Amino acid sequence: MIVWINGAFGAGKTSTARELIDLIPNCTLYDPELIGGEVEQLLPQKRLAEVGDYQDLPIWRRLVVDTAAALLAEVGGVLVVPMTLLRQEYRDEIFGGLASRRIPVRHVLLATDETILRGRIAARQVAEDDPEVNERTRRWCYEHIEPYRAALGWLTGDAHVIDNTGLTARETAVSLAAAVRTGAARVSEIVQTPEPTAETLAAGVLLFDEQDRVLLVDPTYKPGWEFPGGVVEAGEAPARAGIREVAEEIGIQLTEVPRLLVVDWEPPRPPGYGGLRLLFDGGRLPARLAGTLLLPGRELRGWRFVGEEEAAGLLPPARYERLRWALRARERGTVLNLEDGVPVG
Repeated sequence: MIVWINGAFGAGKTSTARELIDLIPNCTLYDPELIGGEVEQLLPQKRLAEVGDYQDLPIWRRLVVDTAAALLAEVGGVLVVPMTLLRQEYRDEIFGGLASRRIPVRHVLLATDETILRGRIAARQVAEDDPEVNERTRRWCYEHIEPYRAALGWLTGDAHVIDNTGLTARETAVSLAAAVRTGAARVSEIVQTPEPTAETLAAGVLLFDEQDRVLLVDPTYKPGWEFPGGVVEAGEAPARAGIREVAEEIGIQLTEVPRLLVVDWEPPRPPGYGGLRLLFDGGRLPARLAGTLLLPGRELRGWRFVGEEEAAGLLPPARYERLRWALRARERGTVLNLEDGVPVG
């Protein structure tokens, strides 16, 4: 299990985490900031200059998950992770990756009054003999107060909130340990199927509204929008898998087997294994059905009908190419064979 302590920079996450490891049996402190420092040493300066924060680097988010899994395999028990996460899509990606490894996460937010928070930042020292480093750190913390405020909408809805304005680090840790023990700090509802160990077969279904816009969904467990669908289970027909996934994901029961539009071979891109990706035409949804879409909160954050141009800005490039050719196949009444999003044959 992981106890993820979130909050603004200067909220007291690390000091609380150090107290917490004495209150929860078989507990280990895991600070992903160390991974950020290593990533900055590993990557070329040109790549680092492209981002404003190491959290924006996909390698950092992947290593946070992989290292947590390796640590738990080594020491077991509970990991306490003091780390600010203000971007919901990064939370989704990291917690989803942990869920795929069957690692439950209890998400806790330390909420601190802004006046107290600013006072803590002003007194913060990370290098006793380097005033320039201290000033740079304080400036960084101040600059992230506004992004923290902007993130409170989803943070307070997702995490167990502990107001530590008038609490010491020890008192905060005691309150947090009680929340974990009693279940008040619930396990994150983000779920994800285990990561594949070989090539997979996946089926997606394109559904359209009466203006011929295509339905996209926003998964909680990975970045980027997607079509309704998922991995075909052993012994399952691909089209039937698409029907099942549509029913599970958005609550629509298709009455007819959808027509195949494209077969796309996705090459392996480590750590992914690739495989075959099929897209089916699920047809137009009448307005009365389009208004009844249901979203299970654990898997999907949102949905929308979009035109092809808007889809290009929402889908990752490989998925957009698959959609683009699926729309051409639909117009022509044919089936297209793709390799990595490019028609062949």
